[in-house]
Amino acid sequence: MTTAAAEAARSYKQAADQGDAQAQARLGTCYELGEGVPQDQAAAVRLYSQAAAQGHACAQTYLANCYAAGKGVAQSWEAAARLYKQAAEQGTAQAQSNLAKCYLNGEGVEQDEAAAVRLYRRAGAQGHLGA
Repeated sequence: MTTAAAEAARSYKQAADQGDAQAQARLGTCYELGEGVPQDQAAAVRLYSQAAAQGHACAQTYLANCYAAGKGVAQSWEAAARLYKQAAEQGTAQAQSNLAKCYLNGEGVEQDEAAAVRLYRRAGAQGHLGA
């Protein structure tokens, strides 16, 4: 752990403890990756959940990724797709692309190739390389 990463994590924690969704999402990423704090997937999920509940689109996407992979939570495509949808509706290209993949493969949602194409196009229009 670098000193700069540890200092950043401390700053995020102060703001996260005050309910700041951006800080909760960033601190969650610190815990997920073990940057500035010991790696702790459960703590990452808890922080992403707090920020996602406030409508933070990136946190919704990060939490959805956790559900999709079963990292720190029981794997659930239904929960992942629901969270990707929330973030995609806010215009988050990564969530649009990930939700498109869910529709393409029928993971957590009914398979719908037309919906997948629409979402991939939206993500691509924002310059998302995975679309």
